[in-house]
Amino acid sequence: MKQQEIERKFLVKSDGWRGKGSGELFRQGYIARTQDRTVRVRVAGERGTLTIKYRGAGIARSEFEYAIPLDEAQALLDGLEPGEIIEKMRFTFEENGDVWEVDEFMGANAGLVVAEIELASEEQNFVRPDWLGEEGSKISRYLNVELSHLPYTAWTAEQRQEGKK
Repeated sequence: MKQQEIERKFLVKSDGWRGKGSGELFRQGYIARTQDRTVRVRVAGERGTLTIKYRGAGIARSEFEYAIPLDEAQALLDGLEPGEIIEKMRFTFEENGDVWEVDEFMGANAGLVVAEIELASEEQNFVRPDWLGEEGSKISRYLNVELSHLPYTAWTAEQRQEGKK
């Protein structure tokens, strides 16, 4: 199903979000990637999905997401190198009338915690929780596809400190 995805991404600077939602394990990898599009396979709980994303203007992207059988999603992930697979716990909850997704990364991206909010437009207002750090919506290294190639643990100390201000 095609949809427009408008998502803002923030680093998380405190534990104020904890306890607001239950976590679900996500395993995902990228089976194709160009400068302006990606093809991702994901296993979330007992669900498999295949997602194609096209970069648009600003933070908007076209997204096509399809449910696929769990065993096929697992087989596609098994075809990737272990370092190319991202593992994270995703916590989804509502705060101040908005739905937030907080991803706590594991493995080579351990230590990185990112919050996302999907919006109807880039100009949409929302209440910014006090546990949010700096915005990373336009910083490509925070994209999951980039984390699969240059994980958080390989960043410089300066890169890691950004957003914790």
